[in-house]
Amino acid sequence: MIQSEWQPKGSHYISGAYFDDTSGEPMSSLYPATGREIANLHAATPKTINLALDDAKQAQEDWAKTSPPTRGRILMRTAQILRERNRELSVLETMDTGKPLQETLVADATTAADCFEYFGALACANSFEGRHIPLDGDNFAYTIREPLGVCLGLGAWNYPIQTGAWKIAPALALGNAIVFKPSELTPLSALALAEIMTEAGLPPALMQVVQGAGEVGATLVKDKRIDKVSLTGSVETGQKIAASAGASLKKVTLELGGKSPLIVCEDADLQEAVTGALLANFYSSGQVCSNATRVFVSDKIKQKFINLLLSRTEKILIGDPMDESTTMGPLISEQQRARVLSYIASGKKEGANLLCGGNKPILPGFKEKGFDSGFFIEPTIFDHVEDSMMIAQEEIFGPVLCLLSFRDEDEVVERANSSEFGLSAGVFSSNIECAHRIASRFKAGSCWINSYNATAPGVPFGGYKNSGIGRENSRETIEAYSQIKSVYVQGGKIESSY
Repeated sequence: MIQSEWQPKGSHYISGAYFDDTSGEPMSSLYPATGREIANLHAATPKTINLALDDAKQAQEDWAKTSPPTRGRILMRTAQILRERNRELSVLETMDTGKPLQETLVADATTAADCFEYFGALACANSFEGRHIPLDGDNFAYTIREPLGVCLGLGAWNYPIQTGAWKIAPALALGNAIVFKPSELTPLSALALAEIMTEAGLPPALMQVVQGAGEVGATLVKDKRIDKVSLTGSVETGQKIAASAGASLKKVTLELGGKSPLIVCEDADLQEAVTGALLANFYSSGQVCSNATRVFVSDKIKQKFINLLLSRTEKILIGDPMDESTTMGPLISEQQRARVLSYIASGKKEGANLLCGGNKPILPGFKEKGFDSGFFIEPTIFDHVEDSMMIAQEEIFGPVLCLLSFRDEDEVVERANSSEFGLSAGVFSSNIECAHRIASRFKAGSCWINSYNATAPGVPFGGYKNSGIGRENSRETIEAYSQIKSVYVQGGKIESSY
């Protein structure tokens, strides 16, 4: 059973209540630290999907007529409850993802609350108004911003409640209903969030949760009752969804993968740069789409950087995710660990120099606590990585840091941009003019100067190239969850040659 105060009362959440259909495919949620089952659910059947979509479509019509401030107050109340129950939700998220409690306490339910608060505040301020457009004579036009209808959110397993909030909050703020399918690997926090939204006053059927793997997602994307799709996931999944949604011209937002660069200039503050590199590679056990897994270091300071990096990496504490002193937990699954280990083997084969890590950790007390069956892997650092190597080209999604050298700015920027991805990038330099110049040259959607992976709901997030379509968070998201109607008004007699 789940080792938290909260437990789901069913597999799905439809029309303000739990719903189950045991004829659906069984789904096991595993605790990645031990590999043991913590919950057993069922995937959505056609019956479940039809019920969720029909009810959502009907409820959305009334919700669209509700004033934005009324919608906003419900979102603000959701944010308040999320903060009040942060520890309970953090324990749940740690059980479902394996991320250390030290991390989930500050990076999951709290950031979801920030998102609900941001879009709730925009709605309360009536920030979705249209425009008045003067025309010739007494004629004019005005625009009305209207919701799309029923949106589909497809969540990610690395930040389940956060990526859920990034889709649910703007959709509801703008008068849509949303059906949310969490990853089959992390199905639980979406149900807890749905409960909270009902408690906050959200009318039934406006936020539906249905469970399942890719087949359920594909069925939902194709359904004519869905008007917009938002995915956080892999490039491969994004391509399939874009093709499917394109057949019926549904709007899509795709936040996909990355192989992001971090440039450490000769004049960078070494301690800060190493901190940035550690956060950009080992936070969430490296399972972050925006991570800077290609760390380009000026050859003039590289050895000093390596010495400090190794010294601080040695202090990373792998262990019980529920122990708040633990700083690295397991990967999400055995399949993901096998994938990461295969990339490590590839790096060795291609001639990169393994400085540390690369193995399954064997630590005191692991067997007694059942962690020997968990999906742990050591933080891993490669040096002498070449741009052409697989570990420098493909997204690994694990705690594997690749070190590369550079001599001058033009060279490193060109190499940094030489990727099919363009999600994120970063630069560390004490010369702020140089840092701004490099940031302006990055072909990436989210860039950091003397920091890495900081996000805020008021700042757009999304990628260039194969890293996605559209943006999440911020005012830019308003366009993604609404449409504009133009109304022309004739002020006098119309001219006609007929």
